[in-house]
Amino acid sequence: MSHLTLDTGTSRANPTPSPMKRLTIPAIRNRKGKDPIVMLTAYTTRMAQLLDPHCDVLLVGDSLGQVIYGLPSTLPVTIEMMIAHGAAVVRGSYHSVVIIDMPFGSYEASPERAFESASRVLAETGAAGVKMEGGETLAPTVEFLTRRGIPVMGHVGLTPQSVNALGGYGARGRTNAEHAQILDDARAIANAGAFSLVAEGVVEGLANEITAAVPAPVIGIGASAQCDGQVLVTEDMLGMFERTPRFVKRFDDLAGRISAAVETYAADVRSRAFPGAEQVYAARD
Repeated sequence: MSHLTLDTGTSRANPTPSPMKRLTIPAIRNRKGKDPIVMLTAYTTRMAQLLDPHCDVLLVGDSLGQVIYGLPSTLPVTIEMMIAHGAAVVRGSYHSVVIIDMPFGSYEASPERAFESASRVLAETGAAGVKMEGGETLAPTVEFLTRRGIPVMGHVGLTPQSVNALGGYGARGRTNAEHAQILDDARAIANAGAFSLVAEGVVEGLANEITAAVPAPVIGIGASAQCDGQVLVTEDMLGMFERTPRFVKRFDDLAGRISAAVETYAADVRSRAFPGAEQVYAARD
């Protein structure tokens, strides 16, 4: 099989030339109980380029509403936003499976509506699959899509698109009834054909039960280290925001480092130290 090699001399947008074979949906499905799946969010080509060599899955999350656009929640995100950012991430990645969140209102009405939306997303981005939030009620839609060739990643537990109905972003599964319902939701979505599941914001014991109960890989976020993989919002784990959820480990303080760099730049501009001789053009360069 031939590999695509890119010419990096044409544009800063091109990643370094490295023959890579992109992972597939079956490869992710087959990781159940094996090496943990590494998944992060990506919304832009450049971030995709940086994350791609280290990740198995890049999620174009509807969290871009808050992270990129400054919206108060994921609810106002449109399918056009998801398509634009999804296509950018596909262009910047050559190894990871790219999955795109289906935004609120694009799939809930009927399986047919979901298929129309999902097929448009895949056709216009080149991504490998879509992610949808929901439990037992969504299972017929998941089955409808998967039977028609659209890979679906499920999402149970804390489902941000249902934040109004849930009453907030607190952890789920603390009561016996909620615990049982989320476990049933996970089973229903997996049995409907989802190739993997995200379990978000659920108590650790429930996350372990879900992981043991379903044949699809379970990717945790605020769940358990025993899940089949982990996902975080990249900007959270890089320390781009002052406030991060409890379940996020900050692996860097990128906001602080950016602020320091800009402070130095501003000082150099104001003192006329920048641009220096190396950054200006002589008449005969």
